[in-house]
Amino acid sequence: MSADRDAVARAEFRAFVRTHHPDVGGDPAVFAAGVAEFRARRERPDRYDAPIVVVDRARGVRGLLHRLRERWARRRRPPRVR
Repeated sequence: MSADRDAVARAEFRAFVRTHHPDVGGDPAVFAAGVAEFRARRERPDRYDAPIVVVDRARGVRGLLHRLRERWARRRRPPRVR
């Protein structure tokens, strides 16, 4: 019986993630709140209790240029002296 309940909860969580994940256009705050609610309803709340981190980075050409500029700056840094 517990396995059936776990399967239903997992399917419900996966459906929530598919519709509310920020990568598919969902609101990050709503997603974080929903994940926290699902975590609170679990039977074993000590499992997978890593913090939820929302990363907002530029996408498209702006993001690509930013990442390339950072990579270039890392390569130009002087070597560390040991």
